[in-house]
Amino acid sequence: MEVTQHRRSFIKKLGMLGLATATGAHWLQAAPAQKQIGLQLYSLRADIDGNVSGILQQVAAIGFTHLEAANYSEGTIYGYAPEEIRKMIADLGMSMQSAHVGGPRDFSGAKHGEALDWWKAAAAAHAAVGASFLIKPSMPKPDSLQELEKWCNYYNEIGTIANANDLQFGFHNHSREFDEIEGQVMYDFMLENTDPDLFCMELDVYWATKAGKDPVAYLKKYAGRFPLLHIKDEEEIGQSGTMNFGPIFDAAYAQGMKGYYVEVERYNHTPIKSVEMSYDYLNEAAYVRG
Repeated sequence: MEVTQHRRSFIKKLGMLGLATATGAHWLQAAPAQKQIGLQLYSLRADIDGNVSGILQQVAAIGFTHLEAANYSEGTIYGYAPEEIRKMIADLGMSMQSAHVGGPRDFSGAKHGEALDWWKAAAAAHAAVGASFLIKPSMPKPDSLQELEKWCNYYNEIGTIANANDLQFGFHNHSREFDEIEGQVMYDFMLENTDPDLFCMELDVYWATKAGKDPVAYLKKYAGRFPLLHIKDEEEIGQSGTMNFGPIFDAAYAQGMKGYYVEVERYNHTPIKSVEMSYDYLNEAAYVRG
């Protein structure tokens, strides 16, 4: 991992602070508190495979506090039992606040009960890892509003399962959810035809912007429906010059944001360096609260 000079200095200062505390010394001021910035681990998808512990250590060293997973399979998360990876993350001073979980795409007819059973197992696993949110990362675009309404009803059912496990269920958008179906914007229809107590949105502000929509307008119009955000610029945060994050953060905080996650999909550097650059950009931004 490439570590900047100021990062090495910060880590060294933390070690000195621990020594001073242990010996009762008062000659060193406390290091400044870092902001509560989250990371969607999909950002490191190629590197984390086979090196979960090592990547998590690097993520913690950068300063991230909250994680969003993107790897669930048959009761395991990144190949570990939920309790195992929860301890691994906690030992590094982080928590797994949220998770992207795909789930069965066929929930019709006889498959309906099977699909709900799948979500029951997934919800139990992520409750065990200590998560608060269970997020579906994508869906196919329905051909009709009638078909989309079936998805909305399905999401309410999954939300009931999530709630029973002290989780909140939601959906993460790409740009296609802002297309129209029979004259109605798909994303708006989903918000207006799901139960706010059972279903939330994780607003990906980059993809909303790419679709020609204003994330701030959505945060204000549907206030309270967005506990989570994806803060993304496709490449490193702040690189495109097209994303105005300040008003987005202001509106997100005002409507009750609980957390947000950096996600890097394309890189100008190594993935871990791109993630670190994104962290530094947000940690230095005045509009990001501590």
